[in-house]
Amino acid sequence: MTNKHNTTLYVGTTADLISRIYQHKTKVTPKSFTARYNLTKLVYFEDCGSMENAIPREKQIKGGNTQNKIDLVNSINPNWEDLYESITG
Repeated sequence: MTNKHNTTLYVGTTADLISRIYQHKTKVTPKSFTARYNLTKLVYFEDCGSMENAIPREKQIKGGNTQNKIDLVNSINPNWEDLYESITG
């Protein structure tokens, strides 16, 4: 997730991507990191198949530097478009 200026990045894990992104977009938790920094754009996601696989992958991505995260987004979404609409049909 990022903001409209693509200046702040958030990495998270969920079993229900569509619902979780909707929660971020509607700021269900107003004091959360994503709400405070207005992170409403889904610019990258991976389907890891299970939470057992997703959690280590999340830690790997979070452990990388910012440039690694930017490169990851650029690898599938070079225009940094909001992918939410593409996954909701």
